[in-house]
Formats: sequence, structure tokens, C-alpha cells
Amino acid sequence: MKFLTFGEIMLRLKSPGFERFFQSPAFEATFGGGEANVAVSLANYGLDAGFLTVLPDNAIGDECVKELRRHGVDTSRILRGKGRMGIYYLEAGANQRPSKVVYDREYSSISLAKPGDIDWNKSFEGVEWFHITGITPAISESAMELSLESVKEAKKRGITVSCDLNFRKKLWKYGKTAPEVMGEIAKYVDVAIANEEDCQKSLGITVDVKVESGELDVKKYEELSNAVLAKYPNMKMVAITLRESKSADTNGWAACLNDREKFYLSRKYMINDIVDRVGGGDSFAGGLIYGLNSYTDKQRALEFAVAASCLKHSILGDFNRVSVAEVENLAGGDGSGRVQR
Repeated sequence: MKFLTFGEIMLRLKSPGFERFFQSPAFEATFGGGEANVAVSLANYGLDAGFLTVLPDNAIGDECVKELRRHGVDTSRILRGKGRMGIYYLEAGANQRPSKVVYDREYSSISLAKPGDIDWNKSFEGVEWFHITGITPAISESAMELSLESVKEAKKRGITVSCDLNFRKKLWKYGKTAPEVMGEIAKYVDVAIANEEDCQKSLGITVDVKVESGELDVKKYEELSNAVLAKYPNMKMVAITLRESKSADTNGWAACLNDREKFYLSRKYMINDIVDRVGGGDSFAGGLIYGLNSYTDKQRALEFAVAASCLKHSILGDFNRVSVAEVENLAGGDGSGRVQR
């Protein structure tokens, strides 16, 4: 296995269509979680990708493993332990009503896991790229310690580490702040992925970028990416997604990449009639990891990532169910949506 992602996968319970919670007495049940979403993207692109987590040893855990396998993800390193499957509830927004997420993940199996529970020699066997996010360190103190252990162990073995900073204000409850924890984890990261809020609230790096404004000042993002790289000299590059949120249905979508030598800016997509934006950032991360490992041109890698995440906004569920050919077609300029016969 060349690519390994590590974190929590949850049961996703979504109200039907664009309904409010319990408007109908039903939920659509699927699975999702930042790191698992990246593993699915990589497997969809034909890469040898696996997912590492701790799941409850029950029928729900079994079904989760089956679902990951169905997408071609290697599940052989998943551990089973005490605790439960975390859940998140999703209400899809529309027009000026934002989407809403409610977490129910305390005492989940991964939140109870602690340093020493994972055999890193076994888990990292054959791995060349390791991906983690800022979500797992936020769910519990022991998961934070395990996350820090994971990146340290990866670096000991010369494995490339990518991290999507992913600030989740609803999760940081156990006494430590996101900058305290993520600032330490970032020391072991080669490729950082973030949006402007993640940089500010996960790393405490502030540049005058208005997160809620819906408008973008590209020069400010170059300044922000330079500030991140200056603070973490071991980091090789940072990618920042640029979302112009006009409403729940209409977003402008682009990204930039700074590799210390050059600042790259992608083309911008206007995404109208969004079907599901949850997992959009994860689909960008998966696309970027694929691009950096498949193309020598970083501009092309960035364009692939942005096109992949643009397409994700048209797909229900956490997982980005697209092929390399579909992403390359869009990145190459074919965004007409015409029926392919």
C-alpha cells in the first residue's frame, strides 16, 4: 500500500433532499469522514490507497468496512475496539439557508484510542504517503495524542505527510486549543491543505482576509501562504482553497498553491445549483495528492484538484465518485455538462 489515510469515519444521517431535520420521519444513511473521503478519491483514481481507523466490533462497523472495500479502499489495517460508531447528522441548505451539521461522536472507538494502540511498523509497511486532518486531533485528548504520534512515526520512516488543517469549532472541547495542537502537528507536515479560516483558527496565523465576505483578494492569499511557510520551515508547500460563498446553492471555487519557489493560482469555477458540498475539501485534498504524484507540473496538479472538488459539488454523499478522465476533461475546459453518448 502506497497511500494511507488515518482518522474517523462516521455514520452520516441526512434528512431527505433539502428537508429540515425530521420534516419527514426518515434519514438517508451513508458513511463519511474527512480522511476516509480522501482514501476513496485516491482509490477511485486507481491508486493503492488504504484507510486506518478504529471501528466498533459490531454489524455497523462491518457494513462500514464493506462500503470502503466496495470503493477499492484497502481496509486490512483497520482495528476493531471498544466504543461506538460516531454519527453526524446533516441538513442540506438551500439559497440563503445554510447547511447544518450536528455531531454525535463522543465515546466513538477512535476517540477512545490512545498512543500505543496502533502498531505503526505494521500500519506503515510499504506506505510512502500518509494523510491526516485537523479533525481527529479535535475529537478527544487521546485521539490528539495518537494523531501526534502518527505524524512523528511517519516522519521517522521518511514518509511524506499531508495534512488538511480542517478547523471544526464544535469539536474542540477537551481543554486544548486548535493552535496549540495543530501548531505542533504542523511541524511534521510536508504538504498542508487549508482554507483561510483553517490557517487563522488552526495555526493562529492571521492575515487580513475576511472569511465571511464571499469575495477574494488573491494577493492576501499569497501573503497568507507565505506566512504559513515562514512559520513552519520543514513544510514543503501549502495549498489554500478559495471559496466565494454567494449562497448555499452558488459558490465560486478556486485554489492556490505555494511551494516556496512559486505561487500558483487555479482557474475559478462558478458552481450553481450545488447538490452536496460536504466532502468538497476532502475531494480537493484527494485530487491534489493524486496530482502531485501523477504530474510533474504543479499547476496541472492544482488544476486537477480544483476540478475534482468542483465535480464533487454535483454528487450526493461524502465520497467523490469520479474518474481521472472525468476530472481531466473538466480541467481541460469541458464543463458544458452535455450528455455524453
